[in-house]
Amino acid sequence: MNIDFNKTNGLVPAIIQDETTLQVLMLGYMNEEAFLKTQKEAKVTFFSRSKNRLWTKGEASGNFLLVKDIKIDCDNDNLLIKVSPQGPTCHTGANNCFKDETAKGFLYNLEKTIRQRIDENDENSYTNKLFKRGVNKIAQKVGEEAVELIIEAKDNNDKLFKNEAADLIYHFLILLKAKGISMLDIEEELKKRSK
Repeated sequence: MNIDFNKTNGLVPAIIQDETTLQVLMLGYMNEEAFLKTQKEAKVTFFSRSKNRLWTKGEASGNFLLVKDIKIDCDNDNLLIKVSPQGPTCHTGANNCFKDETAKGFLYNLEKTIRQRIDENDENSYTNKLFKRGVNKIAQKVGEEAVELIIEAKDNNDKLFKNEAADLIYHFLILLKAKGISMLDIEEELKKRSK
């Protein structure tokens, strides 16, 4: 990896991204020494401009950013570092350093749309109408979609299988909303199991 530290007065921006959710967590700066330390220890280390020294994220809090992958941009003067965060990234206790949650992918956006249609009581929304019927009806619909997915899995029609898989996920997201549980909660549970 040939980083051009001279182009940017010795510091390059390092975008930190959660390897699992692809959420942008923070932006920091690295000089060559910080970069080499990050590579060697597999923990993100920045050059702190305010402290004028190397700073390993988590050195005080224990919320380290464990390095999983490092990429450099086409101009050799920006880094994208995918990490496994060991706790909140921001000093405020938030998962990231941005005021609004950054996108985590389409399913999270779909979850947000489902939440909006229900919270805004959209009378024309199938999602809202199903939600109003209660958790038993939603769970029944999830069960129906699961059975339909199993049936399609036994056939050789990938298009129908994908349609049923999409229906199952969509209705599952409505069920999560009805139970007061988020995708992030499920993600955290899966992370615990992967250790």
